Amino acid sequence: MDRLNGPANLMIVSDLDDTMVDHNDPESLSLLRFNALWEAYYHPSSLLVFSTGRSPTLYKQLRKEKPLLTPDIAVMSVGTEITYGESMEADDDWERFLDQKWNRNIVIEETAKFPELTFQSETEQRPHKVSFYVEKNKALEIMRTLLERLEKRGLDIKIIYSSGIALDILPQGAGKGQALAYLLKKFKVDGGLPNNTLVCGDSGNDAELFSIPEVYGVMVSNAKEELLQWHAVNGKNNRNIIHATQRCAAGIIEAIDLFNLGPSISPRDVRDFSDCKVGVCYPGHEIVKFYLLYERWRRAEAEKSGSYIQHLKSVFHPLGIFVHPSGNEQPLHLCIDAIESSFGDKQGKHFRVWVDRLLSAQIGSDAWLMKFDKWESSDNVFQCCRTTVLLSSKAKVPGGFTWMHVHQTWLDGLGDKDPTTWLF
Repeated sequence: MDRLNGPANLMIVSDLDDTMVDHNDPESLSLLRFNALWEAYYHPSSLLVFSTGRSPTLYKQLRKEKPLLTPDIAVMSVGTEITYGESMEADDDWERFLDQKWNRNIVIEETAKFPELTFQSETEQRPHKVSFYVEKNKALEIMRTLLERLEKRGLDIKIIYSSGIALDILPQGAGKGQALAYLLKKFKVDGGLPNNTLVCGDSGNDAELFSIPEVYGVMVSNAKEELLQWHAVNGKNNRNIIHATQRCAAGIIEAIDLFNLGPSISPRDVRDFSDCKVGVCYPGHEIVKFYLLYERWRRAEAEKSGSYIQHLKSVFHPLGIFVHPSGNEQPLHLCIDAIESSFGDKQGKHFRVWVDRLLSAQIGSDAWLMKFDKWESSDNVFQCCRTTVLLSSKAKVPGGFTWMHVHQTWLDGLGDKDPTTWLF
């Protein structure tokens, strides 16, 4: 990717539903733990890839509902669509490749002969994917017959059945595994393979990911029977694939630790940051740490003490300025005074704070320019500010950095323009 100076140190390729996202976790705590770990230590030198069965429409809907990070690459519609970055620029070469021996009209004609097949929603019908629901006890016979008929009509296709209900018909060259193989080949040509790749999944349409040579793999603890059965037949002797003991994103963190892929203690799991040694001198860790302290203070999960506020003040330069998203300017220390009076104002509410797309640039021997999206959610209402922070590593302060300047602007459509609703 353009933002990296060379090969990625780590690339994580993860399914979304019931892998990165735990729909049984209403506060998305395991996902937020992963977010903090990724932004604090990995984002500047690594790649995050979401590989999902969701169409772009449903993928974008999920991003409005859950605190998902912005991936470097999104592989959607069961590996039939690849897009890059926040703008989701499509990979046209991949689409042209999938056109070979594929005819969507013929697929529609043949599947119409099976009344047991029920179309999924219109959003899930894509140029290189036709999707149905079918009962599990009928799926195998239908798949066998369909495959024969479509091959006789000159198509080269594959049929993927997952979650005990969903049947997807794709070009033979499509799929999550083939999309990953394509990306790895592209990286090799453009600038080098990632030093390590970790694939993560829970269901049958993720099985192909684990078949890619020389990758690490984690089946989260809540993996479905179909994936566990595939592993028992195809991957039981592969020591680079584990069945995690923890659910969803927590299982991904578990795999990072087990395979020694890098730091595996999320800042969200650290109560006393003076004990947090790994990466403490990295400026991204400073940003993540501060907003976790801010969240804990407003949730009344921190000790209400003068020393806590004094610690926050100690990392702010006495002459530092905060530019509020409304355009108002005030000294940084006045912001801390406002935060002090807000202790516990979010207690008992679903209030969380996280950062996304955190980029750093060293602009002097002791100066760092940090850019990121700062998100807040309160009772499932999301707000976001584009944020720029100037840090100095010159002074000896806890964490190693002094905040010199903060400038925030509302992300279009995701901010409350009432200046009293946004403290920092």
